Amino acid sequence: EVQLVESGGGLVQPGGSLRLSCVASGFTFGLYSMAWVRQAPGKDPERFSTISNGGRSTSYADSVKGRFTISRDNFKNTLYLEMNNLKPEDTAVYYCAKGSLEYSEGRYAPPQGQGTQVIVSS
Repeated sequence: EVQLVESGGGLVQPGGSLRLSCVASGFTFGLYSMAWVRQAPGKDPERFSTISNGGRSTSYADSVKGRFTISRDNFKNTLYLEMNNLKPEDTAVYYCAKGSLEYSEGRYAPPQGQGTQVIVSS
């Protein structure tokens, strides 16, 4: 059974930083691409960052480019998201999502974990 457990969210002031983690189990983590997805209140989910199985290829939505960094540690079965210069519009529940064996396919399962809440407010 695939399990994804996100953590690291919280309340942070604008301009602040957070580091999110997603611990995966139930599948061979190092073989699959992964993604971060967020959902703000009243909005559709946004898949804003992806990473290939080995970590060499990454992508970012314009909304987070230059501020967020996705990474992974395949020995620890963990996906990370470093978030800097946070803005109020980054407020959302953040989820990780399991991808596929081929990064180029761009296919990701719907988020399966509970997510972690990020609130950016002064």
